[in-house]
Amino acid sequence: MPDSQANHDELFKLRHTAEHVLTMAMHNLYGTDQVIMAMGPATDDGFYFDFDSGEDFKLSEDQFPKIETEMERLIDLDLPVSRQEISVEEGREMFAGNPYKQEWLDEIEAAGEQASVYWLGEPGKEDSFADLCRGPHAASTGEIKAFKLLSIAGAYWRGDEKNKMLTRVYGTAFSSAAELEQYLKNLELAKQRDHKKLGRELDLFSFSDLVGPGLPLWSPKGTILRNLLDDFVWQLRQEKGYEQVEIPHITKKDLYETSGHWDKFGDELFRMTTKEGHEFVMKPMNCPHHTQIYARKQFSYREMPQRYATTTMVYRDEQTGELNGLSRVRAITQDDSHVFCRPEQVADEVNAVWDIAEEFYQAFDFKLDVRLSLHDPNEPDKYLGGEERWQAAEQQLRELAKKRGVEATEAPGEAAFYGPKVDFMAYDSLGREWQVATIQLDFNMPERFDLFCINEAGDQERVVMIHVAIMGSIERFLSILIEHYGGAFPLWLAPEQVRILPIADRHHDYARKIADQLVAADIRVTVDNQGDRLPAKIKSAQLDKIPYMLVVGDQEMESGAVNVRQRDGEQESLEVGELVEKLTEEISSKK
Repeated sequence: MPDSQANHDELFKLRHTAEHVLTMAMHNLYGTDQVIMAMGPATDDGFYFDFDSGEDFKLSEDQFPKIETEMERLIDLDLPVSRQEISVEEGREMFAGNPYKQEWLDEIEAAGEQASVYWLGEPGKEDSFADLCRGPHAASTGEIKAFKLLSIAGAYWRGDEKNKMLTRVYGTAFSSAAELEQYLKNLELAKQRDHKKLGRELDLFSFSDLVGPGLPLWSPKGTILRNLLDDFVWQLRQEKGYEQVEIPHITKKDLYETSGHWDKFGDELFRMTTKEGHEFVMKPMNCPHHTQIYARKQFSYREMPQRYATTTMVYRDEQTGELNGLSRVRAITQDDSHVFCRPEQVADEVNAVWDIAEEFYQAFDFKLDVRLSLHDPNEPDKYLGGEERWQAAEQQLRELAKKRGVEATEAPGEAAFYGPKVDFMAYDSLGREWQVATIQLDFNMPERFDLFCINEAGDQERVVMIHVAIMGSIERFLSILIEHYGGAFPLWLAPEQVRILPIADRHHDYARKIADQLVAADIRVTVDNQGDRLPAKIKSAQLDKIPYMLVVGDQEMESGAVNVRQRDGEQESLEVGELVEKLTEEISSKK
């Protein structure tokens, strides 16, 4: 096991144990009648604990210091952590009166599994604590060297808005105080860079109560961003032989019944019934539509592969409580493409889109890691197709990664239901990991839709389908990108690349003349014609994170030049021709 994975596993145990310490501390302080345990897992960033309580008990962040003091006491005691396997009947008695634990026990019993609890302290002692849990955990509470409670939120039991709203306490834990301090610094930076906050301040997007939650509205500046990103992806795809197609936003349910999506995702679809009684849905994905473009005619092996690309919205009935800015929305714009090819063409096609992903993310200085998302052989019901086909497809991806010299992490259970994936993991400027581009092999959908080409012998040959998204979702990718740059986009991507700041009214005509020259060079420019003094104009441009500000006054009019102020504070005087050459080179190189 690589050291990074081992460290991750140890941190997971530590955080899981910290969550139990939190629960024990709250029981000690407030009693089991006010803190009714629901669930509390470790996460990639820390841990959380959901609990129910009486109406007379309300927890606030003001109580965190008190809870943290009790947690520190329990950690200093270095309580041993031990696992005990129990019968379902013992569990029902141990957690009598707790409906949430009883529901877990119902599921354990139905699955025929063994129940287990983890103890903090000596099992069965009055001052010890136990919770129904699979683990794993640290060996003792003393292994928790640094922790912090972070926030409180409401959360529906099991994420279902039909269930009761519980109280969720978020926290984090690390193996050293230095790691915790760095995490808290990054957390504060992340708050300052929150894409929802910057989206409003920079006038990129908004939400309307009349339109509905999870349905972002894009301003002119935000639309420029979307289009620039989509154009960049299309430019890279076009070089690899892709063709654009277009599809409708609705379909008969029959399409998804054939593809298998209806059984898997039927509850996530927006449905509608026509006046004739026909059932339609808003498309939640594009791949079944693309199969029908391929199926429109019979293709010879000489015409393979067929590569289709489209950027279009899909719609998913996400729960209101899980919507989050651009990160989780109901209207999702996918830069989607699908390749239909012969089995022996898979390697070349995957390599081609792998090249696209690497070139695209290099433009944003994202470091990419590769994850092979594989099926879980212990849960065959979750996937389409037989075990032998899955094994062959996964081995093909392993070999492709090896030939590219890439050390890929394998993630069983993370595959799509129709095939394994190559997922690209990006690390932003705050060191956070995001899953971005994906390449998915699909041997099942061509089977379900009977897709084939005519081979050299004149026989029907089953094709392979490759699903590719470079950004995945433009909305989600922009939420990442806004926070990665803190809203200070590089010149090529900035919606407003240059703002000209005339010092006085008499300089407006000269400013407009310069603007016309920049526009002719395809540079996005505005002129600040407000009656403010120059310092106020500069401050406004800085708040809007404009890459270049051009100050023009009497001296500039006389010399035919401009005073150039960059966002980072650097200043210089340039002739307009020199400026255009400088900006054009910076834009084309995507520095």
